[in-house]
Amino acid sequence: MSYDNELYQQVILDHNRNPKNFREIKNATHHCHGINPLCGDDMTVYMEVDSEQGVIRDISFVGTGCAISKASSSMMTAYLKGRSLEESRVIFDEFHKMVLGELDPEKQEHHLGKLKLFRGIRDYPSRTKCASLAWHTMIGALDKKTEEISTE
Repeated sequence: MSYDNELYQQVILDHNRNPKNFREIKNATHHCHGINPLCGDDMTVYMEVDSEQGVIRDISFVGTGCAISKASSSMMTAYLKGRSLEESRVIFDEFHKMVLGELDPEKQEHHLGKLKLFRGIRDYPSRTKCASLAWHTMIGALDKKTEEISTE
């Protein structure tokens, strides 16, 4: 097993067991519900957005899901807290392209930081929806979507 693969597994398991920002934000300015029917992932993303400054002040999630989904949600919330809305959309786009195999963080410029750990997901197409559910749900929350987001 390669070092990268071992590190990936350790990080996924840690964030699954001890997710960051796993809670509801009571006075959230934005929220959205998302599901991945293929895996059974079901979550809601909550955000407190400072619209004057265009910044995510707080972001969290609640729900159930596989280890990849929960770890991706945990890492997403930790990474996006305090970032601008514009930067968050860029990071979403780069993350989505990376898990689909359209962006190689080892060869292309990106803003993913530790999130590049998920680059191996592209080798498992059935798991890309697990890794990206929270991200699509976060964008749905930013866009104030009222319908459920589905990775179907």
